[in-house]
Amino acid sequence: MTTAVLRWTPGRACGLLALACLVLACFSLAHQLPSVSPMAWPATLLSNSADSIRLTLIHYSWLPRLSIALLAGAALGLAGTLMQQTLRNPLASPTTLGVASGAQLAMLLATLYAPGLMALGSQWVAMAGGGLALLLVFALSWRSGLAPLVVVLAGLVINLYLGALSTTLVLFHPDALQGVMVWAAGSLSQNDWDGVIGLLPELVVSGLLAAMLVRPLAVLDVGATQAQSLGVSLRKLRFFGLGLAVFITGCVVGTVGIIGFVGLAAPAIVRLLGARTLGQRLFWAPVLGALLLLATDLLLLNLAETLPTLIPTGAMTGALGAPILLWLIRRLTHGTGRVPSTEKQSVGAGLGGRVRLWHVGVLLVLATIMALVLNRGVDGWQLAAWAQWDAIQQWRLPRVLAAAGAGTLLALAGTLVQRVSANPMASPEVLGISGGTAIGLIVVIMTVPGVGMPTLVVAGFLSALATLAVLLFLNRRSGFQPDRMLLTGIAITALFEPLRTLILANGDPRGQQLTAWMSGSTYYVTLSGAIPVVILAIVMALILPHLRRWLELLPLGATSARALGVNVDRARLALLGLVAFLTACATLIVGPLSFVGLLAPHLARLLGFARAREQVIGAALLGGVLMVGADWLGRQVLFPEELPAGLVSALIGGGFFLWRLRKL
Repeated sequence: MTTAVLRWTPGRACGLLALACLVLACFSLAHQLPSVSPMAWPATLLSNSADSIRLTLIHYSWLPRLSIALLAGAALGLAGTLMQQTLRNPLASPTTLGVASGAQLAMLLATLYAPGLMALGSQWVAMAGGGLALLLVFALSWRSGLAPLVVVLAGLVINLYLGALSTTLVLFHPDALQGVMVWAAGSLSQNDWDGVIGLLPELVVSGLLAAMLVRPLAVLDVGATQAQSLGVSLRKLRFFGLGLAVFITGCVVGTVGIIGFVGLAAPAIVRLLGARTLGQRLFWAPVLGALLLLATDLLLLNLAETLPTLIPTGAMTGALGAPILLWLIRRLTHGTGRVPSTEKQSVGAGLGGRVRLWHVGVLLVLATIMALVLNRGVDGWQLAAWAQWDAIQQWRLPRVLAAAGAGTLLALAGTLVQRVSANPMASPEVLGISGGTAIGLIVVIMTVPGVGMPTLVVAGFLSALATLAVLLFLNRRSGFQPDRMLLTGIAITALFEPLRTLILANGDPRGQQLTAWMSGSTYYVTLSGAIPVVILAIVMALILPHLRRWLELLPLGATSARALGVNVDRARLALLGLVAFLTACATLIVGPLSFVGLLAPHLARLLGFARAREQVIGAALLGGVLMVGADWLGRQVLFPEELPAGLVSALIGGGFFLWRLRKL
């Protein structure tokens, strides 16, 4: 098996892929010209007869589409190679570093609030957004010396952040942005040759500039320290290399939207196939990227009539690229930026002597009362009167109860994950458990008519278990190292992004409600749906403290826990099963991106609840406070518009994650 892989070369792989593209193109062309013999195709295509509608579509839609696929794939392969070489990071790409998501958000904002900028050139708007996203990634990882792990973690979390903000804009402006989201999903559909004519010279210029950077960038192969000793200015080299990559990405996003993971896959594959030098990778990665994107697009074209809905090419490449990212994580060298153990974390001793669990319970009660009676209306802030109780019971009470219950469940799940893995940065959201649960739920909702809540709970639970199984399988050889677990989890969450993009782009009437749910909105929750969540949260908060022996000993490590009489495998399996169940139930209410499961256990430790029993109860209460507060803030901040509770808590909890990331 290994010998067969070694015989492959980039040229042979590209030749085989080109042959596959040729076969797929022939099948597609046969569908376009059913009455024309294949031998007569060249003459028919060159005739350019305006009398044939099919021939017109080929000349002004099919051929430009194939051409733009080749150009966009080549451009992304070039951009990915430049990023990986400049940062010395095999996981760097426009997608993993947040450049593509930043470009998309900038274009959505410009479309809504500054359409004149779009008239000046969409690629410049996209480049500005991508550049700002990359600068934010650098700011978060500069302290670690741009360690590969920290850079990619920061980029993927920024991706989630910016994707959530883009979804929120679509929630507020569905009509204005529906067409933009179809484009942003990476649709290669063309109506003329304008896109090709615009992108071709930009790619030619970028290729020439990249050729000029080959020798300076090749010096980085000897290492940053040695390169500096040879007189190379790393700051200038990184500025030019990454600036060129951002420009290329902006051109592609401005023309065809987000094409996921081609910039990651093409350089990695050609390196694996034997392209060792930078010059070889700069040549073969664009070639392979062009053929990969063309093959994917042709495959979708041939399957278009058999698929239940239109699938944008960018969403498909994103779904195919996430497994490649999971595979590449195993090849990533650690560098710096190791995640510290929970045993080394501060427990907030200064607060521990003054804060009691009943204080946090009182805070939850006060937050619940405030969310019910204090509201911002057309006449300003006002307290609800007793006469308004019927309206409160119908409209506010279900949302508050659902938020409190879901926040409690996520906090409990986060506490269990952090203690089982001895990883203070772990949570259902960060490890991909929430995202995997959401994928399963969306698939069931979109494919099973009239699905009920029990079925959704079972589907969510099984999806969460499957995600945990994948997470454990991919990290078993590394000994479940915290940094690899985090990176794997966020890569699994990346699978969720193309699915969300597909829902936003395909025009399904259920898409708006699903989008609201994915953002964590409690708007559709009823009282009959909220009460079971609250009851479950209370029951689990009372039961889990009795598992304190497992939760106290597992963070010490498997060897120490076994020496103290714990059946480690059984304990981990039981606790992770509980995590899957709690995450599934909470995700049904507030979506997959709340970050409460990360923040609540940390706040509990900060308040002095370091022992397992106290941390479980404290985190449960704080999770309820956080989500109730997020739901209330979402209803007030942009009144009369609403921000989903999950998005508000994600902005807070995700910000905390990024702050902790800076300290690695």
